Amino acid sequence: MAETKQESSLHVVVFPWLAFGHMIPFLDLSKRLAQRGHDVTFVSTPRNAARLATIPPELSARIRVVMLELPEVNGLPEGAECTADVPLEKVELLKKAFDGLAAPFAGLVAEACAGSSSDTAGFLRKPDWIVLDFAQNWIWPIAEEHKIECAVLLIFPAAILAYVGPKHENEAHPRRTTEEFMAQPSWIPFPSTISYRRHEADAIAAIFRPNASGVSDVDRFWQLQRPRCRLIIHRSCPEAEPRLFPLLTELFGKPVVPAGLLLPNDIDNDSVLTTDQSFLGIMQWLDEQPRRSVIYVALGSEAPVTADHVRELAHGLDLSGVRFLWALRQPVGHVGAVLPDGFEARVTGRGVVRARWVPQVRVLAHGAVGAFLTHCGWGSTVESLFRFGHPLVMLPFITDQGLIAREMTARRVGVEVPRNDDDGSFRRDDVAAAVRRVMAEGEESEAFERNARELQKVLGDEVRQEQYVDELVEYLQRYK
Repeated sequence: MAETKQESSLHVVVFPWLAFGHMIPFLDLSKRLAQRGHDVTFVSTPRNAARLATIPPELSARIRVVMLELPEVNGLPEGAECTADVPLEKVELLKKAFDGLAAPFAGLVAEACAGSSSDTAGFLRKPDWIVLDFAQNWIWPIAEEHKIECAVLLIFPAAILAYVGPKHENEAHPRRTTEEFMAQPSWIPFPSTISYRRHEADAIAAIFRPNASGVSDVDRFWQLQRPRCRLIIHRSCPEAEPRLFPLLTELFGKPVVPAGLLLPNDIDNDSVLTTDQSFLGIMQWLDEQPRRSVIYVALGSEAPVTADHVRELAHGLDLSGVRFLWALRQPVGHVGAVLPDGFEARVTGRGVVRARWVPQVRVLAHGAVGAFLTHCGWGSTVESLFRFGHPLVMLPFITDQGLIAREMTARRVGVEVPRNDDDGSFRRDDVAAAVRRVMAEGEESEAFERNARELQKVLGDEVRQEQYVDELVEYLQRYK
């Protein structure tokens, strides 16, 4: 990949929200910008910076990490620095702490613009761009004071921005009832899958109300309508979401552009296999399984999974009779055993539960894996379906996950587990039935696999995906 000429090299400050589902794609974009000869300053907190993947040596001269200490907030657990560290009800306190980074961040920007930054603790030079997340409603006065252009990178699919819509459309068509939050918004002028089930609509309505941080998530979103925000960038592409990019550009009155899917470029680090003997054993177990016979199960780091969810899912996997590898995350705040009594003994030989970190891309790349039981986070959908063509068993929980599940169901690449429409609960029998539909031999499962492979051929085109990054760089050069 040819580097951009030095005289046109940009300095881009990249500042994600404190969630792994946000930090990882922000870092992936940072690496791609650095590969093209641009300097990137990645801003986060100390614990999060330590938990992210290391910068490849060949990019270390281009990417520097600046760490800001997260302020203490009453009620936020000690040491909590990302959404994976707290239960769902405390995420609003994390946003309150995040807002406390405004002053130290402003100090870094002021030093850089005055030419007095430290070589070790600050920005090396004035940024050309700040690429921020949805949450930093406090960055805009800082950027305006120093005349720095801003772009908002949304790691969600474009469908969620289409659902939220711009402020003026919400004022003209306010949503007050659950039914109104369930429906496709009136400003989407064509048929789509952009709607929510009842239990999801109740949850999505909450992002329109102020929380403990003093502001609603939607009010944070709507800050991207400020003039200083020159671009809205999505981790997506028109092939994944037809018709949405032109619509959003019209609705928000500024370019809404794809960064591409930021597909994983490599399989996870081999050092995991040499330093973690327990995972080496799991890979050996996978090696012994028939091709495409195992369903990989993982519900991400952000989904609000409870102990009851885990137990019902375990019973469903048991009843399905299917081989599985389960990356089990202990529910936040739960103490003690979470799996049903005797579960692991009953599934010995055909099921493996891994309660520690799993290199997900490596597992998904293994030939024994034939499907993915997922919460339908966008990152997991990109890694499994778009990268490897795996059909899905879908168990969505929050935010964009329901929208993604509806769209993937419409594309016939998998099955969504039925849920109680009022409280969102699900039954073990329905989990088992969904798993068998995707994994069992027969016309339906073959159709799911065929459709998933066809979609992967289109969206997994790495050359086209890298072209989206090239086109994004052209926007950054043009609008700086």
